[in-house]
Amino acid sequence: MTQTLLIELLTEELPPKALNNLGNAFAAAVAEGLEKAQLIQGDAQYTAYASPRRLAVQVQNVKAVQDDQHVVKKGPAVANAMKDGAPTKALEGFARSCGADIGSLKIVHDGKQDVYAHEFTQAGKPLSELLEDIINQAVKKLPIPKVMRWGSSTHTFVRPVHGLVILHGANVVPANVLGLQSGNSTLGHRFLSDGPITIDNADSYAEQLEREGKVIASFAKREQLIYTDLQKAEKRLNDEGLNLDMEWNEALISEVTALVEWPVVLEARFDKAFLVNVPKECMILTMEQNQKYFPLLDDSPHNKLINRFLFVSNLETDDLSNIIHGNERVLRARLNDAAFFYKQDQKNTLESRLPKLANVVYHNKIGSLAERIERLQSIAAHIAAALGADRAQAERAARLAKADLVTEMVGEFPELQGIMGYHYAMLDGEGTEIAEAIKQQYWPRFVGDKLPERRIATAVALADKLETLVGIWGIGLIPTGDKDPYALRRAALGILRMLMQYGLDVNELIQTTFDSFPKGLLNEKTPSETADFMQARLAVLLQNGYPQDIVAAVLAKQPRRLDDLTAKLQAVAAFKQLPEAAALAAANKRVQNLLKKADAELGEVDESLLQQDEEKALYAAAQGLQPKIAAAIAEGNFQTALSELASVKPQVDAFFDGVMVMAEDSAIKQNRLNLLNRLAEQMNAVADIAVLGE
Repeated sequence: MTQTLLIELLTEELPPKALNNLGNAFAAAVAEGLEKAQLIQGDAQYTAYASPRRLAVQVQNVKAVQDDQHVVKKGPAVANAMKDGAPTKALEGFARSCGADIGSLKIVHDGKQDVYAHEFTQAGKPLSELLEDIINQAVKKLPIPKVMRWGSSTHTFVRPVHGLVILHGANVVPANVLGLQSGNSTLGHRFLSDGPITIDNADSYAEQLEREGKVIASFAKREQLIYTDLQKAEKRLNDEGLNLDMEWNEALISEVTALVEWPVVLEARFDKAFLVNVPKECMILTMEQNQKYFPLLDDSPHNKLINRFLFVSNLETDDLSNIIHGNERVLRARLNDAAFFYKQDQKNTLESRLPKLANVVYHNKIGSLAERIERLQSIAAHIAAALGADRAQAERAARLAKADLVTEMVGEFPELQGIMGYHYAMLDGEGTEIAEAIKQQYWPRFVGDKLPERRIATAVALADKLETLVGIWGIGLIPTGDKDPYALRRAALGILRMLMQYGLDVNELIQTTFDSFPKGLLNEKTPSETADFMQARLAVLLQNGYPQDIVAAVLAKQPRRLDDLTAKLQAVAAFKQLPEAAALAAANKRVQNLLKKADAELGEVDESLLQQDEEKALYAAAQGLQPKIAAAIAEGNFQTALSELASVKPQVDAFFDGVMVMAEDSAIKQNRLNLLNRLAEQMNAVADIAVLGE
């Protein structure tokens, strides 16, 4: 007979950003432990629960007792178990450990040899005997970065644990976990429930908590409820004529879900004057990061903020006005602080703040932020010139890019760096081009984030990421495993995504950045090592959209310009579909292997040394192919360049069928290798097709 098993750990408030992962990990680990112990009938089916004060799991079809098991305990090899007709000590010891006579042992084959074995039926153990260890092991596996101890207890967990419920059906399963004895009583909502709740049986857990305790135990259910209520609130406000255009912050919804047990979405307001006195970004950050509120934006081209917001309360009362007004007062105080910081910052220009950066250490091996700015200016100016943009504007934008780091607003809200620089630059009269470059200097900030929209902004953003990558790498702080404290992988991907829009030489930019540092400060191998690192990251980036062999074929040419990579990848993908592709790829691989055996430097083909019809035909085909491929590549038509290769397949096949490349005559051999080298140059002009299919 099987029944549902319920396990609940009642805790103090769990860390919200980790809650959902903790709940899922706990449930999965318990189910895995039960399955390994053969306590589940059929496949493991379980439901995870996670609320601010509890982790719980329901596992279906759990047995009260394991099934009896047929056990074969293997012992010493037959060949070594007897000596002079008498059992060895090894065999005697094995029989003794099994509690059996030697005569009752059987001989079985273990896959390699015959061995003595003891076969017996082991009675299944009850759930109550196994469950405590299963739960303790599940607790140890949880992804908890930092544990804590409470009271006089020696036990540790992410937060203090005050209750343990374990029910198999309606029966309490005795167990001791984290110093707590199991029972069937839990607590509901801190304020909305009437006291301890006795869980009738494992299947009624979620329903009882919701009905008696005003706790929605399912994280997913609470999250969906919040999302649905936010949408309802948006519709209601739109019916009032507000014309909202909301893309709800999913990360914020998830975090709020972890903060409430009984979510109620409410609407509140703030003074319209703040919309004039505080930049929109500051207000949104204050609402989302500090207060976990949902700001509301209209559907105008600039998505203007309106003076209303939504928030999720953990309380439900007949009169909600006190809750609403209380949240309005808290936000008003926050916005007053932001308005004060913004007003104070306007007393000084960005330019006047630059001397302070000399006292801010960027890295103790590289120097101050002021020294970094000097490098950024030269790098950005160089990139701007290469992009055909204004050097002076790029240099100015880079000069002011970090000045907002010493403002009151960024000191309070570090997430606003760059954004506040934009606002202060506009107030200082620096102009839109420079202000936008300051705002966009950190773009893209993460995978899939938008790229800088203007060339000056691109120059500054590239300079910022290149200087970080080359500088930090050059002092030996190289990413290892999953450790990348300076986010060099992210910086590299951002650089690559920007360079895929513009025809700049990535290696030249790395060298320019390296040269901007004082001589001898960075490891001399930095340019080559960071270039290799970028190639590796480029492969990762491109493999998100193309098969590995196609990416490898294009990157084998070690392209230094990345703006035509997409066209090359598409061309190779199309070439791979041609009926001749596989044979040409195999022939190309054979050609490259032969060329490695050349004794002398490869050069021009001597037509007078071509002896056989097959090599003459291949030479003529290669000669005709060369201008066609060159013209197609010059026009950026890589697909045409590759498709032209199909025309020489007959000559290539005939050559390898009828010609001995490694001839005894060294001059003939060298000439044939020269011919193959000419062919390889044309076949690999776009990509190394030899790696296709590998």
